[in-house]
Amino acid sequence: MNVASLSERTRPLALVTGSEGFTGHYVTAELRSAGYDVVGVSHQASEGVLAADLCDREAMLSVVDATQPDVVVHLAAIAFVAHGDADAIYRTNIVGTRNLLDALAQSARRPRAVLLTSSANVYGNSATEILTEDVTPQPANDYAVSKLAMEYMASLWKDRLPIILTRPFNYTGVGQSEKFLLPKIVNHFRRGAKVIELGNIDVARDFQDVRFVVNAYRRLLEADAIGQTVNLCSGKAHTLTEAIRMMEDIAGYEIEVRVNPAFVREGEVARLTGSNQKLAELIGPLDVIPLRQTLQWMYETADSV
Repeated sequence: MNVASLSERTRPLALVTGSEGFTGHYVTAELRSAGYDVVGVSHQASEGVLAADLCDREAMLSVVDATQPDVVVHLAAIAFVAHGDADAIYRTNIVGTRNLLDALAQSARRPRAVLLTSSANVYGNSATEILTEDVTPQPANDYAVSKLAMEYMASLWKDRLPIILTRPFNYTGVGQSEKFLLPKIVNHFRRGAKVIELGNIDVARDFQDVRFVVNAYRRLLEADAIGQTVNLCSGKAHTLTEAIRMMEDIAGYEIEVRVNPAFVREGEVARLTGSNQKLAELIGPLDVIPLRQTLQWMYETADSV
């Protein structure tokens, strides 16, 4: 693809890694509606998307050299906790991010903001009821360890790049894979299934709407947030049982829930509830979308962005 040269640009350019993923589609739409031109990075090239592997250092140098972005949103990662391939998790989430930061640091043109997505999973099974950014991380699985290690690694570039670290809590929306719990639950109701098999239904998560998350990403890029680590959360947790009750009300019928021991994850974090005070201080009033409204949107909308 051809990327407009600096002299030809009339709008700021955003580079979005993982642009073809679930969150990437929403981030791209959010940024374009806010006046950005967007170039994506994914494993396959398409319109507006460059093909590159994060773990290929030379490829990342070429992408940054070709785009000279004004802002960067780094979404590309292995984001499924139960992925199973620890080697791939660590290589992608740490080394891949390092390659991107190295390429940006070497670029002749410094971006004005580089937003990196970590995860609230880094907090692990904390005894703290409401998790602020000051709570000591206690990662309980490989995914969380890789994200915390990524944060520490990124600090090596804090004097050379304008980095913003975000810790989104669980979020969902139309188009998310059914391997994640809420889409699995919603799609069972959409199909009219009478039985669903789940793991631990008593885990509680601070579930958010993907539209809230990407709006916060865009606003952080435009805020005075450089050097900050920020939770992205609603401030309220729901158990899976509560989510199922909401879906029963939306769909108009009750479903039989069977706990399958094979779905119970080792190192499962029991409860994640975040404080969004710092986020609100940085970007202003938050328009948090209630979980029931998100579930209704997912239930009533075809799986496309």
